[in-house]
This record gives sequence, C-alpha cells and structure tokens, in this order.
Amino acid sequence: MKVFFAVLLSLSLLLPLPVFALDQADLMKKIDEMSKELETLKQQMQKIQKEETVKEERITKVEKKTETTTATSRPTWLEIGGDYRGRYDYLKGTIADYYRFQDVLGWQLSGMTAPMPSLQKSMDVKNDALMTNRFGLNLKARATEDITVKARLLMYKVWGHESVEPVAGADSAFFADKFFVFDGNVSHLPQDNILRVDQAFATWSNIANLPVWFSAGRRPSTAGVPTNIRQNVEKSGSAGVPGLLIDYAFDGGTIGVAPDINALPGAYAKLCYGKGFDSGFRPNNNLKDVNFLGLNVVPYDTDNFHVELQWDRAFDLFAFPENKSSALFGSSNTNLGDIDQYGITVMGKLEKVGPGDLNLFASGALSKTHPNDNLFAVGSPMGPIPVAGLMYDAPSFGGVKESKSGSAIYLGARYDFTSTGTKLGAEYNYGSKNWVAFGPASDDMWTSKLGTHGNVYEAYVIQEIKSKPISKFGKAYFRLGYQYYDFKYTGSNNWVGAPKKISDLNNPMNAQMFPPLDKATDIYLTFDVTF
Repeated sequence: MKVFFAVLLSLSLLLPLPVFALDQADLMKKIDEMSKELETLKQQMQKIQKEETVKEERITKVEKKTETTTATSRPTWLEIGGDYRGRYDYLKGTIADYYRFQDVLGWQLSGMTAPMPSLQKSMDVKNDALMTNRFGLNLKARATEDITVKARLLMYKVWGHESVEPVAGADSAFFADKFFVFDGNVSHLPQDNILRVDQAFATWSNIANLPVWFSAGRRPSTAGVPTNIRQNVEKSGSAGVPGLLIDYAFDGGTIGVAPDINALPGAYAKLCYGKGFDSGFRPNNNLKDVNFLGLNVVPYDTDNFHVELQWDRAFDLFAFPENKSSALFGSSNTNLGDIDQYGITVMGKLEKVGPGDLNLFASGALSKTHPNDNLFAVGSPMGPIPVAGLMYDAPSFGGVKESKSGSAIYLGARYDFTSTGTKLGAEYNYGSKNWVAFGPASDDMWTSKLGTHGNVYEAYVIQEIKSKPISKFGKAYFRLGYQYYDFKYTGSNNWVGAPKKISDLNNPMNAQMFPPLDKATDIYLTFDVTF
C-alpha cells in the first residue's frame, strides 16, 4: 500500500498546479474507495486460501485412511487364492482269473500236501456313485525383496465317509499306489475333512544379483506338465516336474539358473533333491533313507512352445512306504535298489486355428532298475520268506536278479473354442511291461494312468462358465470325461516283484497279491471353481 501512494504522489507532481488543486478532493475520494476495494479483495483471497487448505487436509486424511484400510485388509506382500472341486465318478472294472498269493504260499508251506488253492474266477467290480469334495487354499507371501514363501493346503474326502476306505486300503485297492496313505500321496487320496499342508516352500531368487535361485520345503512336485492340460490349469512354472515321470508329494530342495539367451527364450535348468523316506533311529532293521536326485533342463519356454528334459534317480527304494509293510501278510520293510528315469516333454499351442486354439503335447520316458541283493519277505510260521526283489521274483519263486528297462509314451490334444469357452480333449498313453513311474499322487481314481502297464484312452469336454471374474484367479467350469484302461501286465505303479502277463494268471506260479484288473473304465464329472 505504501508503494502505491508513493507512485501516486510521483505522478501528481507531473500535473500542472491548478489542475492538482482543483481535483485534489476528488482524487482523495477515489483513493479511499480503491483502498477499501483492495482490502475487500485481500479478505476474499485469504478466505479462499483457507478453504483450499482445509480441503487439502481433508483429502490427505481420506488418502491416508484408504491406504491404511488397503494395507490392513489386502496387504501387497500377501496373495491369497484357492480352488474347490466337486467330483462324481462311475467306476467299473473286470478282474481277471488269478490265484491269490497268500493261498499259494500257504499251499507251498504245507509241502503241497493240502488241496491246491482254488482259481479266483473273473468278476466285475464297480462303484456307481463315488462322490468327492476337494478344497485347496493357496498362499504366497513376499518376505523380502528376493524371498517368497508359497503354501498350498488341501482337504479331500469322499461324500459320506471320513476315511480312505472307499477308494484305497486293504479292502479297496487293486494297485500299490492306492494301498496306503503315505507321505507321497497324502492329501491326494480322498481321506477326510482335515485341511493338510500339501505344499510349503521358500524361494530365494536373484542370488548375488545373478539369475540363480534356491528353494526348499514341501515341493510343488504333483500335477506337472503336460497333465495340467486336461486339468484346465496353467503349468506350474519353473518349480514343477514332468507328470509322466513324477507325480509324488516330496520334501526337498532345488538350485536353479535361468540364463538370458536370446536364441532360447525362457530357458532354465535346475538340480533337484527329494527325500522319500527317513529310516529314523532303527539300528536293528538296517533300513536306509530313500533319496531322489534329478536334473531338469528346459531349453525353450514361451506361452506357445515348451520343451522339457529330465533325468532322475531314486536311491535305495523301499519295498513299502514308511513302516506300513507289516499290514501285508506280516511282512517287513527293506531297501531294494535304485531306479533311473529319463524323459522328454514337448508342448505347443497353435492360435486361431479355425474358431479357436489347438494345444498339442507329446511326452516319452524310459526307466531302468538297479536291484541290490535284498528281497522283500513275508511273515510265516516258519519265519520270513523272501518273495520278491526290485522288479523281479525271488529265485525260490523262479525269478532271476537282473536290471529291467521300461518305456512309456503320453500323447494328447485339446481344442479350445474361444467364443464359447468349450474345450475338447483326447489323450493316450502306453506303458511297457517293466515301466516304472513315481505317480502315487495322481488325480486318477483307479490308479495313475501314466504308470499303467498297458494302454489308457481318455476323452473329455470342458465347459467354462462365461461370467466376469471378480477375484484375480476367478474361473469356473464343468469337466466331463471318460477313461478306459486296457491292462497288458500286472504290477502297474509297483516295483516289487516281476510283472506278469494278464492272460497267464491261471498259473499258480503267477499268483498275485492284488486282485488284477484286466479292463477298467471311469466316467467322471467335475465342477471346478478357482479364486
């Protein structure tokens, strides 16, 4: 204001004196009016500034409250998801003519003076309404910049039952992978309504700022590629294993590297270790721990093309898992030897083939046994009787200790109609007489189809529900499928004793511990929801 009057006074000195004298009163009046207007304007500006300050403070409070609420209810370091599956199965199978092992053994112990045991005649078995619930809860926590922890909890049960008896156990099992609930298949056989830890592992990535990672814990070693195609789920990434070789719930560790090679996008390799059995403090039984070692190499991995190679070895394989072998004829456990596996998987996706996309895959594998001198023995009034080694019968039962080689193939296709969410799939797999797979955690009700000694055919249709997802992983669909098993040899998913041709089981020297299925079918319907 002082500056204003100084400028005004300076201008007034430039005017002629008479004019100045004449207009002095009028000029002072105008100056007074302008001063009042300036003061009013100043007050208005102060009011506006005060209102803006209050508004900014209110917005800041709301933003802080929003940030606090988000951090409390949905922290950025924690990710939660899961899935539910309701399933119906119609199971029907035909048991071949055979002699029961316990009958033949008793006859032999009697010096063959007792009447010869009866041949068990072929018969059909079925369960026309097996219904199950499965619920999974997935957690992913970012502990530090480079360390994450993942976990998966599973509940899996039969409708109207709180045990595994309708699908497994001494009275229901036709195959070794369904005979016991043990560490390798727990949570993957319908059991009860308990939510169990299926996976729990920590991963340290970018070690020393290099494309190297280390991971340890309960591994994601089930439902590997390419079995995820028929399950309608994404492949598990660098943590998974090929499903034709291994579908086994493992504890173990991995060291991996993912080099950046332009010609090999997504390439990585990892060295894997797993433990299948801990012998504990048992100085009298001479049992050893069962360990697994594997090398997995993925030279090419994109959304539309995937190549995977694997070698693994099981060391000192048990005759029976954990300490449950006594449930079978009073037998005792032992280590039988080692098994090598070699496998390759190729998966591809052709986009916009007609009205949809075409998914194709091919997987092949070899297995080779390395038996030691130990034999699985069963109890008798005369003491333990050795009966079988690693894929061969004891010499007293006509067997010869030798290494056995087996092979398997697994082929499939799925066509996805983009507009309707309909997916049509077909699969075929074959396992030779001496093929050995480690697949007790498979999703198949009869037995792991990928460990079958024979042919398995499967066809299915998936219909996704076309509704807008709310959760990050939101999806729902129905899956209707048909499986047909054509068994050529006994011993599917079992490495104890020599497999026998199904058509030769009317010989008492080919007696069987499990009722041998000749043919089997499974018609299933699932309702799956992921969130």
